[in-house]
Amino acid sequence: MGYKMNKVGKNFRKNLIIFIIVWCILTILFVAPISLAIKQATENGVFDMPIFIENVVPAISSFNSIFKVLSSEYIGTFFNTSLFFTAGFAIVVVIGLAKSAPKNEYSDIEHGSSDWSENGQQYRILNKNKGIILAQKNYLPVEKRGNINVLVVGRFRFW
Repeated sequence: MGYKMNKVGKNFRKNLIIFIIVWCILTILFVAPISLAIKQATENGVFDMPIFIENVVPAISSFNSIFKVLSSEYIGTFFNTSLFFTAGFAIVVVIGLAKSAPKNEYSDIEHGSSDWSENGQQYRILNKNKGIILAQKNYLPVEKRGNINVLVVGRFRFW
């Protein structure tokens, strides 16, 4: 279970800046116009859906809505809408990270790599500079005495 949390943590640190940029873009392009339309639809004290629908499309297509919602009249509605959007966005991000967690500890390990060994352990048998290529940075030395038989698992395709 620890490998899952390590992988999710590593991916989260990598993608945190992307999540922040997407959140900022969505807040500017959609949350600000929607909060502007919500405020205009609730001026009578009750939410009026036809007024909201009538005002949301022009607000989205107009880029001055972000400046309008930062005025003192609309700022409270903007912060409330942003709070709900941020909570929903955080839930979607957490679900996405949970879905992208590895299914087992061998997920995303290249087949044929030297990830099976630790701390240069494979170089007692293999060479990292020259010989018959086995994997990236792993060569079977040809000048080695003794048995240097190689078992190749897989297939070659010739088109």
